[in-house]
Amino acid sequence: MEYTPNADQEISENEQPILQLEDVTIRYGDVPAVQNVSLAIARQQITSIIGPSGCGKSTLLRALNRMNDFIPEANITGRILYMGAELYSEETDPVDVRRKIGMVFQKPNPFPKSIFSNVAWGPSINGYREGIEDRVEKSLRRAALWEEVADRLHDSASSLSGGQQQRLCIARALAMEPEVILMDEPCSALDPVSTARIEDLMFELKKRYTIVIVTHNMQQAARVSDYTAFLESGKLVEFGETDQVFTRPRHNRTEEYVTGRFG
Repeated sequence: MEYTPNADQEISENEQPILQLEDVTIRYGDVPAVQNVSLAIARQQITSIIGPSGCGKSTLLRALNRMNDFIPEANITGRILYMGAELYSEETDPVDVRRKIGMVFQKPNPFPKSIFSNVAWGPSINGYREGIEDRVEKSLRRAALWEEVADRLHDSASSLSGGQQQRLCIARALAMEPEVILMDEPCSALDPVSTARIEDLMFELKKRYTIVIVTHNMQQAARVSDYTAFLESGKLVEFGETDQVFTRPRHNRTEEYVTGRFG
């Protein structure tokens, strides 16, 4: 069943959604991975995208900062608006898009450099020369990592634990001062303690940033997100406030998924 928005599910105009998807379809060659998805993503809120494996969650997430551009056979129709501007117009520079819409991947992927150089890398290659030390410290503080690494900034990033490496990757994204942070299953490779640290961090980060997270963990989606989108077979089945989606779903298929009957 395809999603049809209801008046109480839509984000009000006064909230000025930071991202707006309008009838978005994404194909790999002739095969549709995402079909006719429309939804609005609210500012300084956490939106979870949930659904079974292969339903198009990560494809949809990557479309939000044009990461699918690196896949030659990928193509997109429909519109994605970021602060009212079309992300896929010829006038839009995808590099600028990725500065404002950062990405954190499923597995921590620190560069084979020092902790400091990992965070400083993005600003440095984008022409920032002054205040790099302050920017690195601010980013590490916002990622709740500064106190743990302040005296070892020139150690290799590989010396950090898995959870610390993921927070370093978050700090690396924050160093570019984005508006939006995309997270693709950021806790799937982490232990429960590290997962809890990342979830606590999300609550802090949403005071400044908009977060969109893909997760297979229903409990995590219920804990951290303000809004939830449920995808199945590339189609948006339901979208709304997380409490409504998990406790009063409008579609039977949503209820079956969130209660663990399939997926």
